[in-house]
Amino acid sequence: MTKKIRIERKSGKALEPYIHDLARLRIEVFRDFPYLYDGDFEYEKKYLQTYLDCAESVIVLAFDGDEVVGASTAMPMKHETSEIQKPFLENGYNLDEVFYCSESVLNKNYRGLGIGVKFFDEREAHAAELGGFKHITFCCVQRPENHPRRPENYVPLDAFWTKRGYVKHPELHTEYVWKDLDDNEETAKPMTFWLKHEC
Repeated sequence: MTKKIRIERKSGKALEPYIHDLARLRIEVFRDFPYLYDGDFEYEKKYLQTYLDCAESVIVLAFDGDEVVGASTAMPMKHETSEIQKPFLENGYNLDEVFYCSESVLNKNYRGLGIGVKFFDEREAHAAELGGFKHITFCCVQRPENHPRRPENYVPLDAFWTKRGYVKHPELHTEYVWKDLDDNEETAKPMTFWLKHEC
């Protein structure tokens, strides 16, 4: 971490002033491999409304002065969409005991400073303050090794997530639908969950 970076946690309606910043970061960061997301602000506003409507949600913001340079979101699984909930219901989990970390997006110029670690720490702290959770989870897209847009120097974040105490669970998987760069229509993408138990 550097002295100029400020980390703040917001919940529910307190996110409202930062919706545009979060939408901008999601479109910017998820445009890169492996997501290749061809996003737009109207969809983002609708998607992010879920966090505004949920009083138990958390948004961790990274500021450089007054500029939002990173953001990370999470909420109890019981408030998430059916696509997220389905694999957990099918595998016998109690949704009331699962806390879902949705995304972390960070401007490229601020990576490698420990902000990603803080994003996980702050979301896990929020889950602990809410209480009652036995599992914290997130999911990531699965792209083939020979994907044409995979950069030669691409390194997946598996080691980073493992160091945070998360374990990949291939039996927990779902699909998200979005439009890739260069595609003309939306397609389903396979997503696999990682879990951290007894939080």
